[in-house]
Amino acid sequence: MKSKELRELTGEELAGQLATAREELFKLRMQAATGQLEKPVQLRAARREIARILSIMNESKQEERK
Repeated sequence: MKSKELRELTGEELAGQLATAREELFKLRMQAATGQLEKPVQLRAARREIARILSIMNESKQEERK
Protein backbone atom coordinates (compact mmCIF):
# COMPACT_ATOMS: atom_id res chain seq x y z
CA MET A 1 0.00 0.00 0.00
CA LYS A 2 1.09 3.52 -0.60
CA SER A 3 1.54 6.03 2.21
CA LYS A 4 -1.42 8.07 1.07
CA GLU A 5 -3.69 5.04 1.33
CA LEU A 6 -2.28 4.10 4.73
CA ARG A 7 -2.91 7.59 6.13
CA GLU A 8 -6.61 7.19 5.37
CA LEU A 9 -6.88 4.10 7.59
CA THR A 10 -7.87 4.08 11.25
CA GLY A 11 -5.54 2.96 14.04
CA GLU A 12 -7.11 -0.48 14.24
CA GLU A 13 -6.84 -0.98 10.50
CA LEU A 14 -3.19 0.08 10.59
CA ALA A 15 -2.53 -2.41 13.37
CA GLY A 16 -4.11 -5.12 11.23
CA GLN A 17 -1.99 -4.14 8.24
CA LEU A 18 1.10 -4.21 10.45
CA ALA A 19 0.31 -7.71 11.70
CA THR A 20 -0.23 -8.92 8.14
CA ALA A 21 3.03 -7.35 6.95
CA ARG A 22 5.00 -8.88 9.82
CA GLU A 23 3.50 -12.29 9.10
CA GLU A 24 4.46 -11.94 5.44
CA LEU A 25 8.02 -10.98 6.40
CA PHE A 26 8.25 -14.06 8.61
CA LYS A 27 7.14 -16.30 5.74
CA LEU A 28 9.63 -14.67 3.39
CA ARG A 29 12.45 -15.16 5.89
CA MET A 30 11.57 -18.82 6.22
CA GLN A 31 11.60 -19.21 2.44
CA ALA A 32 14.98 -17.48 2.27
CA ALA A 33 16.41 -19.75 4.96
CA THR A 34 15.31 -22.87 3.12
CA GLY A 35 16.43 -21.59 -0.28
CA GLN A 36 12.94 -21.39 -1.75
CA LEU A 37 12.78 -17.60 -2.12
CA GLU A 38 12.75 -16.69 -5.80
CA LYS A 39 12.85 -12.90 -5.47
CA PRO A 40 15.08 -11.59 -2.66
CA VAL A 41 13.73 -8.11 -3.36
CA GLN A 42 10.52 -9.17 -1.61
CA LEU A 43 12.33 -9.14 1.75
CA ARG A 44 13.33 -5.53 1.30
CA ALA A 45 9.83 -4.55 0.17
CA ALA A 46 8.27 -6.24 3.21
CA ARG A 47 10.64 -4.46 5.61
CA ARG A 48 9.90 -1.13 3.98
CA GLU A 49 6.17 -1.73 4.20
CA ILE A 50 6.49 -2.38 7.95
CA ALA A 51 8.58 0.78 8.38
CA ARG A 52 6.04 2.80 6.41
CA ILE A 53 3.16 1.59 8.60
CA LEU A 54 5.09 2.23 11.82
CA SER A 55 6.01 5.74 10.67
CA ILE A 56 2.40 6.61 9.95
CA MET A 57 1.29 5.17 13.29
CA ASN A 58 3.91 7.30 15.08
CA GLU A 59 2.84 10.41 13.16
CA SER A 60 -0.76 9.93 14.21
CA LYS A 61 0.28 9.44 17.87
CA GLN A 62 2.22 12.70 17.78
CA GLU A 63 -0.77 14.53 16.31
CA GLU A 64 -2.98 13.21 19.11
CA ARG A 65 -0.59 14.55 21.73
CA LYS A 66 -0.85 18.10 20.38
